[in-house]
Amino acid sequence: MNEHDWPSEWLRGVLDVCVLRVLLDGPSYGYAITRRLSGAGLGAVKGGTLYPLLGRLEEAGHVEVEWRPGEGGPGRKYFALTAAGREYAHDQAARWAAFTTTTRGLTDGALGSAAGRN
Repeated sequence: MNEHDWPSEWLRGVLDVCVLRVLLDGPSYGYAITRRLSGAGLGAVKGGTLYPLLGRLEEAGHVEVEWRPGEGGPGRKYFALTAAGREYAHDQAARWAAFTTTTRGLTDGALGSAAGRN
């Protein structure tokens, strides 16, 4: 399955956890975040999806914003996790892992029966 096959509903459900994970590696800006997500196999995430999410994280106190001068170009808006945001990111990752374990308990059974579909 390639990245273009992921239902948009799935991506909406997991996007905040994945963005938080990217920011655990350090401050980053929108374009770099979308490249990381795409490189991880999630496909292209548009700014119209990413920036509102980052805004919600900022409003919740999980992310802080800093403008940095660009190297020969316009400045960039960097997003960094706050201390509360780091804790939130770890909590959300743990919860997502538990959720996927639960769902795989149901869905993996369909993989075994795929050869002899009923």
